[in-house]
Amino acid sequence: MSLADARLYLVSPARISAGDLADLVPELADAGVDVIQLREKEMEAGEVLALGRPLAEACRDAGVPFIVNDRPDVALALEADGVHLGQDDLPIDISRRILPEGVHGLSTHSEEQIEAALRLSPHYIGVGPINATPTKPGRAGTGLSLVTYAAKVVDVPWFITGGMAVDTLGEVLEAGGRRIVVVRAIVEAFDPPAAAAELRALLDQVPL
Repeated sequence: MSLADARLYLVSPARISAGDLADLVPELADAGVDVIQLREKEMEAGEVLALGRPLAEACRDAGVPFIVNDRPDVALALEADGVHLGQDDLPIDISRRILPEGVHGLSTHSEEQIEAALRLSPHYIGVGPINATPTKPGRAGTGLSLVTYAAKVVDVPWFITGGMAVDTLGEVLEAGGRRIVVVRAIVEAFDPPAAAAELRALLDQVPL
């Protein structure tokens, strides 16, 4: 799976209400999840490594790119496919020294940040959060105008973040979005693969 073809990007902790994420990877992949990012904001590196090893192996077996949030050193240790960096994380040029062959993604929250990110030549960017979300406490939603702007100027794969769910996806697709990052709509679902499949079916109604 190349990022150019990816549409449904899951960001999740290693353990969710339905069980260990690693155990669900084959079903999630079959349901249309293209990329999985391990996000453990409150854990020390050693804890993330312990939880991330089975997840990294499951992603490799399923052919799903595995990304680590924030930590290129942890990504290197887990032999992950890449790292996702926020605006306040390690600069991408330093991260590339640690993970020179890895995929690098960047979060952006404004037109100015999108422009700055593109000058750094990331492999992909995140755009949003379009809607305020508990996963980004204290950050207001950017609104759909940022989606419209990104659709005009971004020349790398870009994924919309912020409250992406069945009931918000339609307006995002109308605004020009084609790829989404999902957290709660899958992570908190009773049946995560079924939730992923429903989102993927909606995405696939609109070609890339």
